[in-house]
Amino acid sequence: MSRPSRPQTSVERSQLNQRNFYVNGEAEAIEKRGDEKGTAENWLRITRKWLVKEATAGRTDVWLGWAMVLRLFLTAMQRRAAGDPRVWDDLQVYARDVTAQFPPK
Repeated sequence: MSRPSRPQTSVERSQLNQRNFYVNGEAEAIEKRGDEKGTAENWLRITRKWLVKEATAGRTDVWLGWAMVLRLFLTAMQRRAAGDPRVWDDLQVYARDVTAQFPPK
């Protein structure tokens, strides 16, 4: 990626720093805990931070939303363990599509 010919705005710098924080945090977590577990623990840490930030900003429905995501994930794991991988497979496809289209900022 080429560098802009003008200095970055504070918003651009902030977005770049946030993205670097995610990438560097994930790399450190993978180095410490291994690929899959490190990645998962990194995103859980970031999510916890955002949950508190959202709730503090008065958007307390974030807790219900998080609980629903967890219930969905648990349901998908349980269905897969019972021999029916459809919910798990659909969840994985949906998650890949959404995060590819709207990566965390």
